[in-house]
Amino acid sequence: MSSQSALLKHVSIKAEDETLVATFDIDGNIPGAGAYVVGLVAASPDYSSQRRLGIEFMNGEAIAFYSFSHDQSAEENYDLDGVTHSGNTITGNFPLAAVHGLGKGHVMSAFSEADGREFQSGVAVEEAL
Repeated sequence: MSSQSALLKHVSIKAEDETLVATFDIDGNIPGAGAYVVGLVAASPDYSSQRRLGIEFMNGEAIAFYSFSHDQSAEENYDLDGVTHSGNTITGNFPLAAVHGLGKGHVMSAFSEADGREFQSGVAVEEAL
């Protein structure tokens, strides 16, 4: 994957009822070959509680939709019906409970991975929670 393909351009989240809607806009398209992951890293202000929410693609198709709680060492997998993608936009409808307990002033950033290697990290997230 070249450094110019599938870069995160803009990431936003908003709460809709009990759903955390995360939208990932990428520069280019989801890679049609290999593994590609986009997601969020959310943490309490002191980083004592951390969550990782992700959407994984293989050869251009979504294959995994999950959240991982570092403090509980537990992963929860969600139904792929919560993921939509077309062209350069990926949307994940995570349960809002995936980030409950982080408190006000939490820290959140976005990331992407390509073929098992970190591609981008610390990408700013526009929040409307």
